[in-house]
Amino acid sequence: MNSEQVTQGVDRAPNQSLFHALGYTKEELDRPLVGIVSSYNEIVPGHMNLDKIVEAVKAGVRLAGGTPIVFPAIAVCDGIAMGHIGMKYSLVTRDLIADSTEAMALAHQFDALVMVPNCDKNVPGLLMAAARLNIPTIFCSGGPMLAGRMRDGRRTCLSHMFEAVGAYHAGTLSEDGVNEYVENACPTCGSCSGMYTANSMNCLTEVLGMGLRGNGTIPAVYSARLRLAKHAGMQVMELLRRNIRPRDIMTEKAFENALAMDMALGCSTNSMLHLPAIAREAGVKINLEIANAISRRTPNLCHLAPAGETYMEDLDQAGGVYAVMKELTKKGLLHVDLITCTGKTVAENLESVENLDETLIRPIENPYSPNGGIAVLKGNLAESGCVVKRSAVAPEMMVHEGPARVFDSEEEAIEAIYNQKIQAGDVVVIRYEGPKGGPGMREMLNPTSAICGMGLGESVALITDGRFSGATRGAAIGHVSPEAADGGVIALVEEGDRIAVDIPNCRISLLVSEEEIAKRREKWICPEPKVKTGYLARYARMVSSAAEGAVLN
Repeated sequence: MNSEQVTQGVDRAPNQSLFHALGYTKEELDRPLVGIVSSYNEIVPGHMNLDKIVEAVKAGVRLAGGTPIVFPAIAVCDGIAMGHIGMKYSLVTRDLIADSTEAMALAHQFDALVMVPNCDKNVPGLLMAAARLNIPTIFCSGGPMLAGRMRDGRRTCLSHMFEAVGAYHAGTLSEDGVNEYVENACPTCGSCSGMYTANSMNCLTEVLGMGLRGNGTIPAVYSARLRLAKHAGMQVMELLRRNIRPRDIMTEKAFENALAMDMALGCSTNSMLHLPAIAREAGVKINLEIANAISRRTPNLCHLAPAGETYMEDLDQAGGVYAVMKELTKKGLLHVDLITCTGKTVAENLESVENLDETLIRPIENPYSPNGGIAVLKGNLAESGCVVKRSAVAPEMMVHEGPARVFDSEEEAIEAIYNQKIQAGDVVVIRYEGPKGGPGMREMLNPTSAICGMGLGESVALITDGRFSGATRGAAIGHVSPEAADGGVIALVEEGDRIAVDIPNCRISLLVSEEEIAKRREKWICPEPKVKTGYLARYARMVSSAAEGAVLN
């Protein structure tokens, strides 16, 4: 065992003395040491309950003969960080989480790990660490929040909360109306209740084979979540016994399964950043072209918020992630011979699974659309690609052409939207918000929510080299690559230029001649970096394109 490096033999007596200082007995040190990576904190609603999850995991590890030892991982609440400098620190934490977990796991020679994450960058950061470390590992997340309920009985969620601010600025909702959303949109602990980034990634842990059934959907406040945590603690000991490691599970075919389920579930566009980054750590190469190929053959079966009016608790009651997987297997759209953290194959995991609600999980013969929930667009405006959550786009916006309204920051755009300077038919362009230019690739949930809240969601498109929250709906096209700070064509767009978006045919075009683009390029000067000191400046120097997952080089 790895832990024998620090727990056994006379030569390691000094190490053992420090374990004794921690209160560990010889009996505990003779057992496998299992690191419990706890993302508990008191600032993220999805993490405030993780102390209880961690205690349940520890109980499971002990039941199965291991010694659990907790160490921390950081996490940012994207909702609290939204709309100010804090959002620059969201995506960048993914790599900090992976790096610090690597450091702790190898410095202390754990034999196995249980990852206890929940929110947006925390889950992919720990998946990256798991692939990099490649010691037996299982995930047990904190679970989703329950949907809220307004006084009139309508269910609600965080995306409605953000859109309420837009409605207020449009004069269609009072301040009291906004406050009713404040009181009701987020009623419990847990990751916010729609198919946003956190829940997307937690669901995909099941598909990748790194989390037990229900990891993505059992609500945070249910006692079933604690039972799941105990089973995860027990199961990691079985993975250790059988020497089943993350790279045995997260293979190329497993990532193909994840992309297919991404399309079927209608996951957040952020998955198009995270899956390539996780795959890279596992020694697997995936790109946006693969995503489009999978999207073309994979139907969209779920419309959870923000695409529809159903929530994670509903998906759980309908049979969860496994029920959606079972639908895809009916047409051979998943690889089913892959080993998972259950110790069984995908096929074995799905043997007795049923779709319990065909109104929520559409049968594969009657999908919402024959194509997946995410599309990758290419054209002269995004030569390396850009991403849109197709399942959350209004039908009338699937093909759109309009004049560019150009802004060099999120703040400039939101001011124009709130002051009602954006008109139906416009194409809002927000640039210099990419991984390098931001730096940190901020989410544009405030501008998209303002557009929808002001009644323009069916008539205005938004294009950015930044990214979007999973709570975003509408013709919101992000991850434009190359980004403006790298001299991408998005940096050369001028006010009033015509932009054409064709989502069904995966095309996006700046309707300006190549000669004119070349003239503009000769005059273009890269702006001074927005941040010149600290971690963000270092991140900007090291980060790759969004098309490559915004990984650090």
